[in-house]
Amino acid sequence: MIEFDQAMKKLRTVNGYLGSAVLNFSGETLYMDEENTSVDIAYSASIFNDAFRMISESSLDVGFADASLMEARTEDGHVFLVNSSGNVSKDNFSKLTTFAIFRDDGNVALGKMIMEKTVQNMSKSMAEI
Repeated sequence: MIEFDQAMKKLRTVNGYLGSAVLNFSGETLYMDEENTSVDIAYSASIFNDAFRMISESSLDVGFADASLMEARTEDGHVFLVNSSGNVSKDNFSKLTTFAIFRDDGNVALGKMIMEKTVQNMSKSMAEI
């Protein structure tokens, strides 16, 4: 199985990082880090994941591929969901979504880059199981 704590280690070092989660295709939380925040990360990730899946369905309806990234930007923070979009395998088992929250003054660009790379690597590992 994937060592999620190790896979998400680099993301936790990004300036402004507050918390994260890894979700499977059905929205179950496989990993959660809420150490730096009082937010219920599992609940928040599930709510945002539902919205993300609806956006992805709408993307398919207009003829595009599955959505791979969603960002909610507020005046004091950012919420990101990055999906592996099944690029590695057609099975739903290997499709993962990373969820993270950042302070507004954090390095959100670096956070997004790390999340995209991390979710793809984790998805590849899941496909090999």
